[in-house]
Amino acid sequence: MKILTANQTKQCDAATVENGISSINLMERASKSCADWISNRFRTTHEFLIFCGNGNNGGDGFAMARMLYEKGFDVTVFTDDQKKDYSPDATINFNKIKQISAIKIKCFSDFSIIKNDNFCIIDAVFGYGLNRELSGNIKGLIDQLNQIEIPKVAIDIPSGLFADQLIAADSTVFNADFTLTFQFYKRSFLHAESGKFCGKIVVLDIGLDEGFVENTETDYFVIDDDVVKEIYKPREAFSNKGSFGKSILVGGSDGKIGAVVMSTLSALRTGSGLTLTIAPECGNFVLQSRVPEAMFIGSGAKYLEKIEVVEKAVYGIGPGLGKEKQTQNGLFDFLKNYKKPIVLDADALNILAENNKTNMIPKHSIITPHPLEFERLFGKTIHSFERIELARLKAAELQIFIVLKDHHTAVITPQKKVFYNITGNSGMAKGGSGDVLTGILTSLISQKYNIEKACIFGVWLHGKAGDFAAEEFSKESMLPTDLTEKIGEVFRYLSS
Repeated sequence: MKILTANQTKQCDAATVENGISSINLMERASKSCADWISNRFRTTHEFLIFCGNGNNGGDGFAMARMLYEKGFDVTVFTDDQKKDYSPDATINFNKIKQISAIKIKCFSDFSIIKNDNFCIIDAVFGYGLNRELSGNIKGLIDQLNQIEIPKVAIDIPSGLFADQLIAADSTVFNADFTLTFQFYKRSFLHAESGKFCGKIVVLDIGLDEGFVENTETDYFVIDDDVVKEIYKPREAFSNKGSFGKSILVGGSDGKIGAVVMSTLSALRTGSGLTLTIAPECGNFVLQSRVPEAMFIGSGAKYLEKIEVVEKAVYGIGPGLGKEKQTQNGLFDFLKNYKKPIVLDADALNILAENNKTNMIPKHSIITPHPLEFERLFGKTIHSFERIELARLKAAELQIFIVLKDHHTAVITPQKKVFYNITGNSGMAKGGSGDVLTGILTSLISQKYNIEKACIFGVWLHGKAGDFAAEEFSKESMLPTDLTEKIGEVFRYLSS
């Protein structure tokens, strides 16, 4: 799914109107999609307080007020008492609700804090076109609404949030439980500093012009189920273990063998035909007993000393590796002589960062840093938007794929494209989850998935397994090893 800028979205709206639907009917279509979703979610036990600005977002709110009333809900509309110059389409819908005596219309200044769980607040004050921070009476109103602990729904985007950039840390933003957005994600939804205001994102298809969307260039995308189902390659009946590649997971050290065990398990669960583990001898018994399907190659006693080169294999290096001097030398010797794409994670990245050796990463390889590891590799950034832009520069400069782990993990390609993943949850914020991802990515590349597609599929698969694990065990008690157990469930989901 493409992510369009606010300006591109405005152009898309205009193209839709030019190609056969009036702007007022487009507003009607958008409002109906919201009203239908809200009526299904909240039934008839709630009264809706709809706060409407003077632009088209407010027009959506006015139209929704009429539609929710027609569905049997009680509705009160609040408008800005300082501004009555509504947009043309908002004016039409405002005049319609004025004809319905049962819909109460009040000013923002008339609102006072309520403590009744039977109410729901709908924010239709500002839409995606906002380019300034909230101030004055609007800021005071949103601050007031944020104090109320009842369900809150934002229409298109929470008021106070920008679509394409971050707001200042102390800015006032409507704190929604649900955001009903039209057709596309906004980039701000996908970054921790701004996405926290959105609650659950619901993307509503309102039939915007397909030709415009298809022909509009963007470097930003969302990874959704439809994208992944196009990438996924079901197994053919007439195949053998050689058909699905050879994965080699390199890692582990004294006291940290579990990390490479999880990587090995996840590589197997993802479908690797042959799987080997290179680790210190202290991990032999653990690996052979925990993962008997994988072959073991010993290197060093407690710490890895050498990475053996195996032909026609894909390497995933780093989980639990440690940073002992002999291990660093072993990694550097390998990288001097091995130029095929590999997956690098954890201590492999830390070793490269400490020695300023990012230029040793083979072209078209995948690195999977979390934000702190990224900082060690490439330097500090002020916020996550800046971090993504630095990642785009470094991916192009080094000709590598960067899988930047975060709440919404982002895949950054050498062509500077960014793919945000929307599967996964906070239950995955535990040591070991990244090791599982390393195994998944290594396995997919060994099965001859295109590297870009392996990254996109891999982060989605990892997150989806986490979602299935959270459903069964809860976010609090789920374990990284539960992710490996749920990989099979994800493949069944894809095959259904």
